[in-house]
Amino acid sequence: MKTPNTVEDIITRRIDSSDRDVFVRKDFVDIASYTQIGRSLKELVKKGKIVKIGYGLYAKAAFSPLSKRIVPRRGLRELATEALKKLQIEVVASSYDQAYSQGRTTQVPTGRVVGVKGRVSRKIGYEGFTVFYCSRNGSITRSSFNSLCFTHRNSSREIKCFNLASVI
Repeated sequence: MKTPNTVEDIITRRIDSSDRDVFVRKDFVDIASYTQIGRSLKELVKKGKIVKIGYGLYAKAAFSPLSKRIVPRRGLRELATEALKKLQIEVVASSYDQAYSQGRTTQVPTGRVVGVKGRVSRKIGYEGFTVFYCSRNGSITRSSFNSLCFTHRNSSREIKCFNLASVI
């Protein structure tokens, strides 16, 4: 006798068949109620099929042979970029990316700073590593205890981001 499809099974099949790596809770609203989806996603996180990268944001997971843990399949910057696009926030190149691509520096950008147009108050990260946002409108976009990302207006209006942990 075949077992009936549970909400968790349906969500798992949908995640496995998708080309995307980032999912929001809204992607599964046609399957079940809000609380059922939440419980199923929580169970999938426990089983290691997905990881939670933010409030209502999940990413496909894989086992890392190096760290012997469950980690996201892609890097944090790629996941954040995909998540922001899914949330209809325009992503632009940060000042680090621009300086590197224009040959003004040889330091490769780390990928923890993402340039955005507009205001972003969403925290995206995994295991203590979060993405910081720099906007082009001159405002502080997101800060935490050890890092602050703010704009510095100079002649070319570039975005400058500083890590306070390295200064202190």
